[in-house]
Amino acid sequence: MKITFLGSGTSQGVPVIGCECEVCRSLDYRDKRLRVSILVEVDGKSLLIDAGPDFRQQMLRERVKRLDAVLFTHEHKDHTAGLDDIRAFNFMQHIDMPLYADQRVLNQLQQEFSYIFTNKTYPGVPRVELHPIQNEPFQVHGITITPIQVLHHRLPVFGFRIGDFTYITDANSISEAEKEKIKGSKIVVLNALRKEPHISHFSLSEALAVLEELAPEQAYLTHISHLLGLHRLVEKELPPFAKLAYDGLSFTL
Repeated sequence: MKITFLGSGTSQGVPVIGCECEVCRSLDYRDKRLRVSILVEVDGKSLLIDAGPDFRQQMLRERVKRLDAVLFTHEHKDHTAGLDDIRAFNFMQHIDMPLYADQRVLNQLQQEFSYIFTNKTYPGVPRVELHPIQNEPFQVHGITITPIQVLHHRLPVFGFRIGDFTYITDANSISEAEKEKIKGSKIVVLNALRKEPHISHFSLSEALAVLEELAPEQAYLTHISHLLGLHRLVEKELPPFAKLAYDGLSFTL
């Protein structure tokens, strides 16, 4: 399994218009974060988790040649706004792209991208297949995926476990039952927006406390805002098992 961070930031990420903080002015490529998204390549298939506004740029940067399915964690625009650009893979692969998400999320996609789903579609619009999922394991091209339901303030959001890898973004609460589904993962990715508390995201200290409880071999922090601080300085504050993600970071498991 190969994991690539397409984006590790948030809409509060870098650069921020008009902001003169040290992160926004940083020349370190690790501080230049596009909206959060990840590519999982397993058993010859490429699965995308979330397609935000930077989707096209991320695909071009990583030279992604094939995409077999898209999984959505939730319906917020920083995770879904790039759906229109899926059409390039329709053209190259001659397939309708399978989309997997909670029914609530699929309903929102049908509303916001209504032109995709009309009876008489305009030539060239994206072609998709909708696959509603619930909080139980499901299969994508023979790959077993286990949803992890977390809360983003009051909004239910899905994280996903694939083998020994678990990915969670946009969370500030995980129930004990859902933590049990994560335990045993060798690598866990979890959001850490900033150092100060936030109404709908884990802060850095909160994320580290959850990760210490889950005890993965390695953890990566994602959905990072410019308020967290410079990559090179924050990494020095982290325990040995945790690292900050950055755009383009890739590893195999």
